Amino acid sequence: MSNCLRFPSLGGLALLCAFLGTLCKTGSGQIRYSVPEELEKGSFVGNIAKDLGLEPRELAERGVRVVSRGRTQLFALSPRSGSLVTAGRIDREELCAQSAPCLVKFNILVEDKLKIFEVEIEIKDVNDNAPNFLTEELEVKIGELTVPGTRFPLKTAFDPDVGTNSLQNYRLSPNDYFSLAVNSVSDGAKYPELVLERALDREKKEVHQLVLTASDGGDPVHSGNLRIQVVVLDANDNPPVFTQPEYRVSVWENAQVGTPLLTVNATDPDEGFNAQVSYMLDKMPGKIAQIFDLNSVTGDLSILKGLDYEDATFYELKIEAHDGPGLFSRAKILVTVLDVNDNAPEVTITSVTGSVPEEAAAGREIALINVHDRDSGQNGQVTVFVLGNLPFHLEKSIDQYYRLVTARSLDREQVSEYNISLRATDGGSPSLSTEIHIPLHVTDINDNPPTFPHSFYSAYIPENNPRGASIFSVTAQDPDSDSNARITYALTEDTLEGAPLSSYVSINSNTGVLYALRSFDYEHFRDLQLLVTASDGGNPPLSSNVSLSLFVLDQNDNAPEILYPVLPTDGSTGVELAPRSAEPGYLVTKVVAVDRDSGQNAWLSYRLLKASEPGLFSVGLHTGEVRTARALLDRDALKQSLVVAVQDHGQPPLSATVTLTVAVADSIPEVLADLDSIKTPVDPSDSGLTLYLVVAVAAISCIFLAFVIVLLALRLRRWHKSRLLQASGGVLASVPASHFVGVDGVRAFLQTYSHEVSLTADSRKSHLIFPQPNYADTLISQGSCEKSEPLLVPQDLLETKGDPKLLQQAPPNTDWRFSQAQRPGTSGSQNGDDTGTWPNNQFDTEMLQAMILASASEAADGSSTLGGGAGTMGLSARYGPQFTLQHVPDYRQNVYIPGSNATLTNAAGKRDGKTPAGGNGNKKKSGKKEKK
Repeated sequence: MSNCLRFPSLGGLALLCAFLGTLCKTGSGQIRYSVPEELEKGSFVGNIAKDLGLEPRELAERGVRVVSRGRTQLFALSPRSGSLVTAGRIDREELCAQSAPCLVKFNILVEDKLKIFEVEIEIKDVNDNAPNFLTEELEVKIGELTVPGTRFPLKTAFDPDVGTNSLQNYRLSPNDYFSLAVNSVSDGAKYPELVLERALDREKKEVHQLVLTASDGGDPVHSGNLRIQVVVLDANDNPPVFTQPEYRVSVWENAQVGTPLLTVNATDPDEGFNAQVSYMLDKMPGKIAQIFDLNSVTGDLSILKGLDYEDATFYELKIEAHDGPGLFSRAKILVTVLDVNDNAPEVTITSVTGSVPEEAAAGREIALINVHDRDSGQNGQVTVFVLGNLPFHLEKSIDQYYRLVTARSLDREQVSEYNISLRATDGGSPSLSTEIHIPLHVTDINDNPPTFPHSFYSAYIPENNPRGASIFSVTAQDPDSDSNARITYALTEDTLEGAPLSSYVSINSNTGVLYALRSFDYEHFRDLQLLVTASDGGNPPLSSNVSLSLFVLDQNDNAPEILYPVLPTDGSTGVELAPRSAEPGYLVTKVVAVDRDSGQNAWLSYRLLKASEPGLFSVGLHTGEVRTARALLDRDALKQSLVVAVQDHGQPPLSATVTLTVAVADSIPEVLADLDSIKTPVDPSDSGLTLYLVVAVAAISCIFLAFVIVLLALRLRRWHKSRLLQASGGVLASVPASHFVGVDGVRAFLQTYSHEVSLTADSRKSHLIFPQPNYADTLISQGSCEKSEPLLVPQDLLETKGDPKLLQQAPPNTDWRFSQAQRPGTSGSQNGDDTGTWPNNQFDTEMLQAMILASASEAADGSSTLGGGAGTMGLSARYGPQFTLQHVPDYRQNVYIPGSNATLTNAAGKRDGKTPAGGNGNKKKSGKKEKK
């Protein structure tokens, strides 16, 4: 026992005990004492000897002793003093606990008297024990949602003392939340209670430290303390709270998927499960949930899908933070998408014109375009311009619209198609650009006339060209297009020798190719001056002209023509005289020939082709002079025949031959006397060949005569039918019967020429049966059909010029002329005049030569062929100085061409006092035919 009572001295204690013992004696024989606890051993309790009436010494003598009943002796007898003393330290709480009063009873035995005395000692409590709690600390758990006023029992303190020394009261350390309430029960026990005065908030204070003090009533007061730890239990009374109600973050639109943007944080002041926070995106319309991802544990916000500033520049995300039981709070995340220059400008053609006329003035609108860039800021600032040096520029319209207009007038001939390139560039870094192309067609206007590459042209065509032959091609260029560039060609009308130019040449109106409508003759004309007009198809049409010189090139188409000697037409033989006394080099005669060609085609050379006496005569190569090569001998024959060939230098060369008869005699009478005696020796081989030729000619003549008879019969029959038609009247009366002649029936006749020459010794009695030839390329006009011509023409009639009706030939109808290529025979390649036709076969040529000889004979006025006066073809003067080619008649005149308007003029005109316009009437091809 603690805090035991101590007495200052034994004397005082004895006095006190005596006093108490006295007080405790009772008359009932029971000895009572009271003694405080916690006395030292041997402390005086009471004077037991006195109370027993014994002397202290008698106690031992009489055998007084303490008799206890199985209990430890608490008291003992002091034999010297006869007092009852404590046998040891007495602890009341141990003896009596909480019982009051605490009485210890035992007996005292007096052996000698065998008397037992009952002794009762009251153990007085001493405040030697402080109130004590069973534990030093007490933990009280109180939910933070506990209602104020709630009481929580506390541990009670225990004080083994009793009475006022026992536990008297409790007190609680000062605090704001709790108070102490002490409940007393009927046995006097006190029970402290903790009273909640105000609501707890664990989030403010989780643990409250209190001290409960228990005090007794002793003096001094003893107390005991109990430390109370009030733990505020968490309640899910707080939702998670974000660190900020609104988060802001900016991100570039090209950020990669998975890029973290920010981390949101929400705190829950609760604890445990109540403080377990999870994050989630609030359900929102659209595709936000597909773009962003919020980690539910860490609160990391990342990109789930690529961003596009052009789709959305700003996102407002609503997020929630949930604790374990389900309380939540909301916050916002404002995501701003930053623009990256990832979009090239967009150029849209709102309106466009596909074509523009070239006469359009500057400012003509071509297209309306809109420029837009989905980027923003500087990235969305777009500039647009025209690429290249083109005659276009852009004009700003409203908003982002631009007008593409022409900067100047266009010229389709320079550029007909434009591919306009526009480039739009933004202001980003690096900048992006877009190009578009606008095709533009420049429509044509007829503003350019056709032009020829050259100011004049020269074309060359060889003569004797076939009809329809292509001569030359002219081409004009018109830089316009379509119908404005469709060029047609034409020849400017003109006349040549009285005939329209269109009868000579024509031009293809589409291709510009010139064609010859006639076979040109270099000897007739040598050049043509043409004016070609090229016109376009515009409205109005434009045209230009160019000069074309057409030159006819000479061809070797004319054989040399023998002008002298001229063969007689009366059957006689022209004879040249060579005296026997002639020395070598004596000029016998001279062969005179001309060639109507020009240049080297007219260069003539002479050679002796055949001679009856070789080596006797020679012919000058370039002069044609026949000279004796040696002196004449007596043995030389009187009659010498020489065949002289005249050849030109054309390619191929053409030639003509003439047979000369040279009489070797000293006088003309000698020659005349000996002519009849001259007999040509007969060669047997020549006679056989002659027989065959005669038979062949006779057979051909019979066949030809039969054909002529049949043809005449057909013509008479048709003529008879035509007269019947005329007699019947009607619309056919004015139509010539010749127009009804079938072409198939007379085609053979139209290609046939009938000639018969009858010559006698007297040239004046010669007759020429010369029907008018019919050509397959000429239809006989009405006048020619009605005109009757004699088939038998006397020689005298040819010399007469009196009756023009007999000599004048009506011109053929040019409207019914066949093409040159359709003409039969060699005449098909000749270009005759519109008013007549040249002879075109061997018979015509021979006939013409006979006429020339007859004319020459008449010019001689009956004189001998060997002699000659002035103006004759005789060579009696032996080529004196007076002989020149001017004495030779003009071979281009004095010839009557059947079918032409030309008149025949011969030596009779000379007798009439008129200058003859004579000449050879043979035209082109005569030399070739004579050669044949």
